[in-house]
Amino acid sequence: MSRVNLSGWKAGIVLAFLCSLKSLAQSYYETLDSMALENKLIGMSVAVVCNGTVTDVHHYGLSDITRNIPVTDSTMYRVASVSKSVTASALMKLFESGYFSLDEDISDYLGFNIKNPNYPEEPITFRMILSHTSGLQDGTGYNYFLQATASQTPPPPLASLLEPGGTFYTANMWLPKHPGTWFNYANINFGVAATLIERLSGIRFDIFTRDSILLPLGINGSFNVNDIGNINNVAVLYRNSIPQMDNYQGVPPLPVNLTGYIIGTNGMIFSPQGGLRISAPDLCNFMVMQAQHGSFNNVRILDSSTIALMHDTQWDYNGGNGNNYYNLFRRWGLGFHLTTNATNGDIVFEGVPMIGHPGEAYGLISDMYFEKDKKFGLVFITNGYSGTTGYLPGDYSAFYLPEEEVFSAIRDFHFSACFPVSVNNSSAVDQHASPWYDRTNNTLHFPAMNAGGLLTVFNIQGGIIFQSELSGNTIRIQDIPPGLYIYTLRLSTGVIRGKFIR
Repeated sequence: MSRVNLSGWKAGIVLAFLCSLKSLAQSYYETLDSMALENKLIGMSVAVVCNGTVTDVHHYGLSDITRNIPVTDSTMYRVASVSKSVTASALMKLFESGYFSLDEDISDYLGFNIKNPNYPEEPITFRMILSHTSGLQDGTGYNYFLQATASQTPPPPLASLLEPGGTFYTANMWLPKHPGTWFNYANINFGVAATLIERLSGIRFDIFTRDSILLPLGINGSFNVNDIGNINNVAVLYRNSIPQMDNYQGVPPLPVNLTGYIIGTNGMIFSPQGGLRISAPDLCNFMVMQAQHGSFNNVRILDSSTIALMHDTQWDYNGGNGNNYYNLFRRWGLGFHLTTNATNGDIVFEGVPMIGHPGEAYGLISDMYFEKDKKFGLVFITNGYSGTTGYLPGDYSAFYLPEEEVFSAIRDFHFSACFPVSVNNSSAVDQHASPWYDRTNNTLHFPAMNAGGLLTVFNIQGGIIFQSELSGNTIRIQDIPPGLYIYTLRLSTGVIRGKFIR
């Protein structure tokens, strides 16, 4: 589409608004960068999705301090517990293929008996594992088992951690709570999930997840760092500027020695609970698939009924039925955190329920949250901090301060473009709420706007792509490419200028 020459009031409006828009965008990025600087973040990626399309990605800082490598679209982070949502999706891929039902006893599939010793007659089910209601916790034996998994050849079997009498078994791996009734967030649940994936599929966890979930989404990331084509893209994770994880310095690690390993005996080898390396844009692909009921770019990854199950409430906090993790976790699905907007709790955007997962490990914090109706979502990842005090607590939620500040910046700059607000006021300008574009019907909607006027839509370069009289609050526009658009609405009372995202 070619640029057009504008004259008179049209040129003035466009030039003024382009300057205004550039100023708004610059202010948004400056806000993010200022936040990162004040919180002493090493590097950061922030991505925003609206109506299933990535509309903005911003990076800050360094992925590797020693070699002065900047964070870019290609930067892959070890995203910690956000990984659990991908692991859950891989297990649910087997569910929808008929390999198991959610309320079956996992002992029937694991090859050993797994029971809470306080309730030896009660089965531990797939649903309990994915919703953190199994009664398992990361007890004393858990870290020793992880160390042995990383250092021993072959790695020890999961049974040695979870069966009484096992080499790594400790009684505090289990809570004295009735299975299925008490929420306790625990990494070991997803070690069990990965082991089940291997037992059911006969394929190693990292390979099955890569081939069934990641590659169909066009994602280059992996739970196996040796799958990463360019090791320089993997971000170093820091605490107080000291490397904690993935400090490869351009040299790929040796592949894990799996000599003698029997598939299905220990799915924790590739850290299903937190070991996914993925870029922010690629994580958006996974998030969009979840928001679009299992489909991405017309490719079906999971059935819509499977996605509905994963996003359905499996546990709701009632004040006395679980550990709510400092008020952050108050509702849970299958591998997903469901927000409730509780005061000083899980607020991402007040009044808008979100679905997703947070992560924290080795100095990194990460967030992936989305809203399904408008397919709006956000990804925030930082690879650590340079200060000595760590991350400050948030001012109004259970999230850390950097997370709150990123959420607020996204809300102020991007949120209204995806979520129109209703305003009741007689003034035409005050009546205006941010428009939104319906891709299904190719219509632009102006909430609370009933006055007629001349609508002009410009692309970001200033070219007119549409002009027509607006009557009412909806107008049909030809299908336009995804992106940010500028509009003016010339009313008898004045001119309204704004932006919207297709």
